[in-house]
Amino acid sequence: MAKCEICDKGAHFGIRVSHSHRRSNHMWKSNIKSVRVKVNGATRKMNVCTACLRSGKVERA
Repeated sequence: MAKCEICDKGAHFGIRVSHSHRRSNHMWKSNIKSVRVKVNGATRKMNVCTACLRSGKVERA
């Protein structure tokens, strides 16, 4: 399962409730991208969430 390697954000689980109040299990996936990133001067591919990309926690290569 895809998980952000910076902040460990992954999938969230819960119950989807319809208009008639029927309940079913549901999974919400995070917006994870495979990105080339600079780490200690070297370039490597990492799975990073878009929130970390926007906030500048990661520098793209």
